[in-house]
Amino acid sequence: MIIRTRLAAGVCALLAALTAGLAFPAGAAAGEPTGQDAPKVDLVLDVSGSMRARDIDGQSRMAAAKQAFNEVLDATPEEVELGIRTLGADYPGDDRKTGCKDTAQLYPVGPLDRTEAKTAVATLTPTGWTPIGPALLKAAGDLDGGAGSKRIVLISDGEDTCAPLDPCEVAREIAAKGIGLTIDTLGLVPTAKLSRQLSCIAEATGGTYTSVEHQDELTDRVNQLVDRAADPVVTPVATQGADRCAAAPTLKSGLYTDREEFGQQRWYRVKVLPGQELRASVSVAADRAVNPGYGVLLRAVTVKGREIVRGEAAGNGRTDVISTGLRYPKAESDDEDAQAEAVCLAVSHSFSAASGVKATPGLPLELTVDVVDAPSQAGDVAAFGLGRGWWLLGVLILTGFLAGLVWGWLSRWRVAVWRTN
Repeated sequence: MIIRTRLAAGVCALLAALTAGLAFPAGAAAGEPTGQDAPKVDLVLDVSGSMRARDIDGQSRMAAAKQAFNEVLDATPEEVELGIRTLGADYPGDDRKTGCKDTAQLYPVGPLDRTEAKTAVATLTPTGWTPIGPALLKAAGDLDGGAGSKRIVLISDGEDTCAPLDPCEVAREIAAKGIGLTIDTLGLVPTAKLSRQLSCIAEATGGTYTSVEHQDELTDRVNQLVDRAADPVVTPVATQGADRCAAAPTLKSGLYTDREEFGQQRWYRVKVLPGQELRASVSVAADRAVNPGYGVLLRAVTVKGREIVRGEAAGNGRTDVISTGLRYPKAESDDEDAQAEAVCLAVSHSFSAASGVKATPGLPLELTVDVVDAPSQAGDVAAFGLGRGWWLLGVLILTGFLAGLVWGWLSRWRVAVWRTN
């Protein structure tokens, strides 16, 4: 999923305003949770030699991680299927090729036996390399299958030592598969370089990055992420937009993910009956280095190419996600046999790649589509883009007019007094 919501944080007020409180039609619409599959979490723990460092509340990083894991295992909700994967736990040697294969499933993802999982964690000893990229690939395989939520929680105290298999590129490849997997990262007493790497991994899949320097912070944060996996979520459905309206896929109400390359435009189609309202929003995330100054444009267009309405937003490089939305109410018809109108949604953005940055795969976008019964009152819909703002505009005009009259009267009175004196 490209959720993100990196959700950058939660991702956008406009997107939330457009989608909050809107119920999808009955039945399992696209992107709607079905509740048939248990949520899955794979905890990926760095057990490399640097975990011996004693700088977390007077104890080693490994001891703090073990204590945190024991508390997390006790608090894991019954409905969550949890597994534990290690990296750097088995090979103590200097051969890089062997060290970069050192990742293993300590406890398989499935129904949790707390005693067995704790026993497995107790055996861990800081040992070898830090193959983050290979471990993420294996962890994605651990969570393969099923339609429930999937989450990897990566805990590391050092950067990957197995380049050129770049962990950020691995995370982007995982996100591009459209399997709805989120990677959250935690850095133990992180350096600036580690923070950048873990942030990049999390942002690529809409996850979060957290810096940790105390054992209770580690426990609380991992507990939060495991609990979050148990919350009902809408899993985005992977789709592929076309390069023109005529070839675009027809979407129903739901949440969709796609990839859009630099300079590309993606088209989708939605059917809207008379008396219904189309509400759509889109978020595009910069999951790699881009040049500052960019925007996103969402347009609703007829099949003949006439623009109906548009939404647009601009950014200046201070946020990694940019969102916009639109609403299109279709008027009622006296014709009982009136057909649905095919509305084309066109998504384009003005992100540009920084020097040396790969253009593929395209930037992740998340599209929300909702077709609902149109509001019965005209004041409930957007009118020339102002919606309820017409009331405010009218009040401002009236206030300005009255203030002008009063000011003119006072000015004339002061002039008259001056002449008299």
